[in-house]
Amino acid sequence: MKKNLLAFLIALLLVAGCTGNNSGGGGGGNSGGGEDKIKVGINFELSGEVATYGSDTETGLMMAIDKVNAAGGVNGKQIEIVRYDNKSEPSEATILATRMMEQDKVIAALGPATSGAFKATIPEADKYKVPVVSASATNDAVTVDSSGNVTEYAFRICFTDSFQGVTMANFALNNLEASTAAIFKDSSNDYAMGLAQSFRSTFEAKGGSISAEEAYVSGETDFRAVLTKIQDSAFDVLFVPGYYQEAGLIIGQARELGINAAILGADGFDSPTLVELAGEEAVSDVYFSNHYSALDNDPTVASFISDYEAAKGSKPNAFNALGYDLANFIVDCISRASELTGEAVKDAIAATQSFVGVTGSFSMGADHNPVKAVVVIEMQNGQQVSATRVAAE
Repeated sequence: MKKNLLAFLIALLLVAGCTGNNSGGGGGGNSGGGEDKIKVGINFELSGEVATYGSDTETGLMMAIDKVNAAGGVNGKQIEIVRYDNKSEPSEATILATRMMEQDKVIAALGPATSGAFKATIPEADKYKVPVVSASATNDAVTVDSSGNVTEYAFRICFTDSFQGVTMANFALNNLEASTAAIFKDSSNDYAMGLAQSFRSTFEAKGGSISAEEAYVSGETDFRAVLTKIQDSAFDVLFVPGYYQEAGLIIGQARELGINAAILGADGFDSPTLVELAGEEAVSDVYFSNHYSALDNDPTVASFISDYEAAKGSKPNAFNALGYDLANFIVDCISRASELTGEAVKDAIAATQSFVGVTGSFSMGADHNPVKAVVVIEMQNGQQVSATRVAAE
């Protein structure tokens, strides 16, 4: 009896070994779920320093996924979301990317929201042949490797930092008639550094001058000494590339010191926390580039806003809109894929033409970046009061 049982257990282990995980580092990509499910991973900043970005993106994304599943899913299969919180840490994002690709067998991974964390997942995407797509990783180097070659499995649906920097420099020169600018950048992340570089080069190339350029690092809270130093130089606009946590404090402290010049930023400004930190009155003559504005009268935008307000009871922000687009984009790509594998979905993403989204219509370029418009939003007394759409050049 014992001998027969032992033989049975050995045979069972051998069968399990033959049918176990073999995705390893090289196969043809994950198959993404069972007979009636398609697994898609989300790897967002749901806690930590930039949790607003990840949680807001997830809210919009899940709204779209729920609608897709309620309508029957993709080719009769439901989308199953495998959800992880990378805690705003690039190292954690890498660990989670490995887990969802190797263990959960997702067919695609969405996020992270920030450039550094997203870049940290790309080696895993290449290893497991599973595409990673970000809605808001804007750093120019996200879709290329250190040699400048396009990374096969990494994509984004947002514009780049260089386009934002160029746009804000042109806006300062043309719309605000500025001839001098000061820059106060976050030197601790690629996002802000890229923005600062593209703003400076465009502003100077078109006849403007940079009167001061100073830096801070993420996590600082008192910027008065550096702002006082900047104040001693003459400038028409102050460009602050960085995220809302520090930017909100910088705006508030700049106004306290009597700096009344227009303050410019990029999509990192887009958070209610910015106004909370600065104070409503301080957030006047503030302009920032963004992916979307609730002030847009486009029918696609209006329909999204109406549906979002009905579901959530508040107006959606740009990250809600980007998340919504990201979900619909990946669903569209899965529906066009030749088979349910990561490799096939990657090919469908690369072949995208004329996708229509809330944040704009686009085709996927050979560099894995979309060609789309940017919106410059004006804020007065803590409220968005106007939006100017700038087409891609």
